[in-house]
Amino acid sequence: MSEAQCLFCRIASGEIPATVVFEDEHVLAFRDIDPKAPTHILVIPRNHVTSLATAQAGHGDLLGRILLTAAELARAEGIAENGYRTVLNTGADGGQSVHHLHLHLLGGRAMGWPPG
Repeated sequence: MSEAQCLFCRIASGEIPATVVFEDEHVLAFRDIDPKAPTHILVIPRNHVTSLATAQAGHGDLLGRILLTAAELARAEGIAENGYRTVLNTGADGGQSVHHLHLHLLGGRAMGWPPG
């Protein structure tokens, strides 16, 4: 799939609307349209990276920014104190359905284990 066809690239460009909760020049965070928890936010890089499996050493700062954004959002959403889950699905067997790196921030309820 080309970047022009990528759902999250289209959201990042503003072509497809989303309920954005945070954005800067590197990342975009928006509410999942099919939430699996009371708080379910996706944090994506603005530039296309297919998955964690294709990330390279040069993506280190970006990956850190994604994680720090998730932590900041957890505090802002009021879920940091009781706990939350961050998930990076990678590849088909990992459950990745959109082939653009994205972190799921889930909270607002107790999470079970194992997750899958």
